[in-house]
Amino acid sequence: MQLQRLLEQDGIMLEEVFYEYIQRYKMHLLRWNKVHNLTGARDEATVDAFIYDAVFPVGFLPGIGSLMDIGTGAGFPGLILAMALPQTHVTLVEPLRKRASFLQFVKADLKLGNVTVKQCRVEAFDNTERFDLITSRAVTDTKVLLALSRAHIKEGTLILLYKGEQVFDEIDESLNYKIIQIQKRHYLLIQM
Repeated sequence: MQLQRLLEQDGIMLEEVFYEYIQRYKMHLLRWNKVHNLTGARDEATVDAFIYDAVFPVGFLPGIGSLMDIGTGAGFPGLILAMALPQTHVTLVEPLRKRASFLQFVKADLKLGNVTVKQCRVEAFDNTERFDLITSRAVTDTKVLLALSRAHIKEGTLILLYKGEQVFDEIDESLNYKIIQIQKRHYLLIQM
């Protein structure tokens, strides 16, 4: 599998079960996407690129017990991270019913006991749980995401935002952050 080879070349070693999950996930995503338009990824190569992008941070993240993904969409990055990090409890927050239904279906099909799907906007997520890591990809700008996640941040929470080149225009220099760049992706990692 080309995806596995690419990840391993970058030092990201994942259990074989991750790749088994990914095969089933891709099958479901491509089938559901034809009817429900879950994502712009329409072919296996594009889905693999999205998966690579989602899971790459496993190579630089510390061990984490809990993760909340804001605006998970069709599973990027939260569901993919849940498959790669089976010891981490992952809460997927997705407002659109069709996407939340897809996430719930994949969770059930793969028997992902470490995943909770919440169909709501993060502003309406009334759980007062604090998370070790909060992630988001392609939702809104950094300042807004920090405000939206404020209720779920504790001392030491990491915020991982999947950004493009505009990240440099969004950085508040008072934050404790670093940017990890690969190709066109900029991973903004903020320590709270």
